[in-house]
Amino acid sequence: MDRIELLFQKKENNILSIYFTAGHPTLDSTIDIIKILSCEGVDMIEIGMPFSDPVADGTTIQESSQIALKNGMSLSLLFDQLKDVRQHTQVPLILMGYFNPIMQFGINNFCKKAKDCGIDGILIPDLPTSVYEASYKYTFKYYGLKMIFMITPQTNEERIKMIDDLSDGFIYMVTSPITTGNKIAFTESHFQYLDRIKKLPLRNKVLAGFGISSKHEFEIVNEYVTGAIIGSSFIRSIAGGDADLQLSIQSFIKSFRS
Repeated sequence: MDRIELLFQKKENNILSIYFTAGHPTLDSTIDIIKILSCEGVDMIEIGMPFSDPVADGTTIQESSQIALKNGMSLSLLFDQLKDVRQHTQVPLILMGYFNPIMQFGINNFCKKAKDCGIDGILIPDLPTSVYEASYKYTFKYYGLKMIFMITPQTNEERIKMIDDLSDGFIYMVTSPITTGNKIAFTESHFQYLDRIKKLPLRNKVLAGFGISSKHEFEIVNEYVTGAIIGSSFIRSIAGGDADLQLSIQSFIKSFRS
């Protein structure tokens, strides 16, 4: 059984997944962040591959990507940093990034490197499901990489079913039609959306993301789905750099777990 399936078997709700951008706040902080998050009991870690035009992301993640690229982060360097990561953690690891850099790196090469590093899943927001299914599905499956796709409040039930059939890690539920980092204000429409997804007979587990930045919001979404992905607020919490990295991460995770 793989790490993502094992997690969902052991834990039915309140899954806390943390997103951060590789190469931010410093070029060499990637493994340190993963190790600290793992020690603090985070359930899943999503590693952002920095890109110059992250269209789904808000200001915080855009700025972290720019800093990471300026620091010298690249896919080649990231895979080099991650080559021994499984000596430090067995927490499920997801790579999140955009299709252009992956294409330039080479799909087969990317998948092989990810597998060799012990990556469990991939999230590519700008990869159309039709293109994935027609051209890349069997490559990702060959290397044992689970694909994660997104749904939004505008996604109809027919498409949700198609995404559920195509996904093999979990479904990423975008909580609101906003970019990442914009604080969510729960309205009746949000609760209707959450309730609609909860009632669907989905094969995959659902994790919610976008705009979730506090324990209160985390608890709200966990009444409806399996867990939540926290990104921008975490990135802001570690922006000070390595000097306070461990303390900053411990304090941040404690704010969700206490």
